[in-house]
Amino acid sequence: MKSCLLCDKEFKRSEDFRELILLKTKEEWICKECKEKFEAISDVHCPKCFKDKEEKECKDCKYWSKKGNKVQHEALYRYNEAMKEYFKRYKFEGDRLLGTIFANDIKKAMKKYKSYTIVPTPISHEKKQERGFNQVSTILDFAEIKYNSLFQKEDTLAQSKKTREERLKTSQHFQLKGEISEKQKYLIIDDIYTTGKTIELMKRLLIEKGVKEIKTFSIAR
Repeated sequence: MKSCLLCDKEFKRSEDFRELILLKTKEEWICKECKEKFEAISDVHCPKCFKDKEEKECKDCKYWSKKGNKVQHEALYRYNEAMKEYFKRYKFEGDRLLGTIFANDIKKAMKKYKSYTIVPTPISHEKKQERGFNQVSTILDFAEIKYNSLFQKEDTLAQSKKTREERLKTSQHFQLKGEISEKQKYLIIDDIYTTGKTIELMKRLLIEKGVKEIKTFSIAR
C-alpha cells in the first residue's frame, strides 16, 4: 500500500497484465479518485491552442493571428479547480514531489516530438531562490526527458497575478542564453497556457534567430 500525494489516502496500485509480462511497472503517485478530478482536454477543442469546448479558433488565437503569430499548441488537461489546487501546492507552496504526478503523461506525450529540441519555460533567479526549483524542468526530470534550457527570465510580476489584458501587454522579459540552430525544430513547454503571451515572447526570440519550426505544449489550458 502507498499513500496518495494529494489526499494522503492509502491505495493499492493497479497493475496492467502487459506491464507485468514486460516487467515494466508505471509508478502511480495519486489515487484513482484524485486522478479523476483532473479533466483531460476533450476531442472538441480549439484547433490551434487546445482550449476545451471551442470548435473553432478561440478568442486568444484570433488575437495572435491578427498579429501574424502562428499558434501550434497542445495541452493535456483543463485548468479546473483540481488543477488550480495542484499548482497552488506544487508551485506556490513548493511541494516538489508533486512534479511526479504528470511525469508519465508528459513522457507519453513527448514520443511524437522526438525530432524536436525540448525547451522548458524558465523562472527568474529570484523565483528559483524562493521556490527552490523550476516547476517545468522538474516534471521533465521526473519524466526522464532531455531538454535544453535556452532561455532565462528577468524577475517580473507573476503572470498569475495579472489580468488577461495585463498579460497580453507584457513586454519582453526573456533572453536567449544558448546556441540556436535555425534548422532545428523546437518545442517550448510551459505548465499552464492562459493567453499564450509567455510562450509567444519566447517564440519571438527564436523566430528572430531564423527558426522556422516552433511548437508549444503545456500540462494545462
